[in-house]
Amino acid sequence: METTARGVRLKQAFSHNAIWIVLIALIAIITIVDSNFLSLLSLKDIAVQSSTRLIIALGAAFVLITAGVDLSAGRVVGLTAVVSASMLQIPEYGNRFFPDLPQLWAVIPIVIAIAVGFAVGLVNGFIVAKFNVPPFIATLGTMVAVFGANSLYFDMEPNNSQPIAGLRDDFTVIGSGTLDLGSFSLPYIILIAIAVSFIVWIIFNKTELGKNMYAIGGNIQAAHVSGINVAKNILWIYAIAGALYGLAGVLEAARTGGASNSYGNMYELDAIAACVVGGVSTTGGVGRVKGIIAGVLIFTVINYGLTFIGINPNWQLIIKGLIIVVAVAFDIRKYVAKK
Repeated sequence: METTARGVRLKQAFSHNAIWIVLIALIAIITIVDSNFLSLLSLKDIAVQSSTRLIIALGAAFVLITAGVDLSAGRVVGLTAVVSASMLQIPEYGNRFFPDLPQLWAVIPIVIAIAVGFAVGLVNGFIVAKFNVPPFIATLGTMVAVFGANSLYFDMEPNNSQPIAGLRDDFTVIGSGTLDLGSFSLPYIILIAIAVSFIVWIIFNKTELGKNMYAIGGNIQAAHVSGINVAKNILWIYAIAGALYGLAGVLEAARTGGASNSYGNMYELDAIAACVVGGVSTTGGVGRVKGIIAGVLIFTVINYGLTFIGINPNWQLIIKGLIIVVAVAFDIRKYVAKK
């Protein structure tokens, strides 16, 4: 009897931590091939590359937990990267987006860009909540419209679709600067991702919005009956997701030192994949921040690690595709078993 109970506990522990076990196994396999992979520099690079992707995935998780999906995420990242970068070029740069724009405090364009993301999220939420348009269709339409609007903005005179560069140091430091801790330095972008993750964890677990979000995803009819204002909550959920995409776009521009209308292309698929692999159910009502973090790290380790050991990048796509299919298959099986 005691042996059986221990076996059950081990099985439950494995089930609850399977995503982290997979992540550790991936790192171990790559390290066996090349021991240099486990260096502090490599781990820091993985964390930096994961930071903006994590913020996007956290935004996507808000929508997925309500049994929706947001296909506009990547294009919102591109739009907000261009908006923030266009207002934060150095005065001496030869091809300024706004030649006569005075030097603004860096925080002003950053807030504007995040507000743009928030506004796009509001539009998504309004279409879904008020017109009962399926989230897939609503956000597909927004995705196309946002890319069109971004391309028109990017093509304005005198820029004429030229990549935006020459960004100010007080902006790029957010994406490339570090906090020196003696012999160790921690990039600001990682600290921002940690802070955002903590805030999202609080929203998920300690707020009425979080409770309502899980209730809507678990059973929207029951949520209505229990007195939850479903439309209002969906509006806020999509808006918060949009704001997170906006922040990610700002960080991408700061990290790379530039922007173009192609930024963020297909990021939404990576974000959704990371969420699903991290345990966010495609049927709604289930998802935790720690699982999303693990999902993002797994895909970053695949991208960075396979490149590090010289594997053809096309294999990355195959492996990622297989992981996504297996994760969704397990999720659907759990849903069917529960029903």
